[in-house]
Amino acid sequence: MTRIKLATVWLGGCSGCHMSFLDLDEWLIDLAEQVDLVFSPFADAKEYPQGVDVVLVEGAVANEDHLEMIHTVRERTKTIISFGDCAVTGNVTALLNISGGAETALQLAYIQGADANQQIPHSPGIVPPLLDKVVPVHQVVPVDIYLPGCPPSAPRIRAALEPLLKGEKPHLEGREMIKFG
Repeated sequence: MTRIKLATVWLGGCSGCHMSFLDLDEWLIDLAEQVDLVFSPFADAKEYPQGVDVVLVEGAVANEDHLEMIHTVRERTKTIISFGDCAVTGNVTALLNISGGAETALQLAYIQGADANQQIPHSPGIVPPLLDKVVPVHQVVPVDIYLPGCPPSAPRIRAALEPLLKGEKPHLEGREMIKFG
C-alpha cells in the first residue's frame, strides 16, 4: 500500500485548527501508519515538498509570505483542504479589512494603541509585509475541500481525512460536518 504524503500549513490564524488536529488522539496512531507527514508546524521541515497528496491549510492569506506559500502549496499538492473558518471565510483574521487596510491597522495597533515604544515593526526578512486585504484561501488558489469550524472538531477532521486515505472523496453533510464557528 502506498503511503499518502500529508502536510499541514499554518497561515494567518490562531493554530486552533492544528490543536484540534491533535485532538484526534489515538486515531493519530492509525493515521501515522498510513501517511508520511511531510510538512507541518509539528515537523521540522523547512521547505514545502513536491508531490504532496493532501494538505490541511489553516488560516487566511494575510501577508506576503502567506501569499507565496499558498501558491507553492497549490503547485505541489493534489488535494487542498481549507481547514477552519479563517481558511474558508477569512473569519477573525479578516477583521483587518474593516480597519482600512494594512497601514491603518498597523498605525492603530502599534502607534495609537501603544503606551510605550510606539513603532511599527519593520524587519525585512523577519516580519513579512501585511497585505492590504486578508482573504480566504479560495480567493487566491483553487480549493478542493472545505472544512469549516472554529476550529473544526476532531471527528469532523477525521471524517474529511478517512475517505481520502481510501482514495475516496469525503462527503461532509449535515450540521455537525459543515457548520461554522
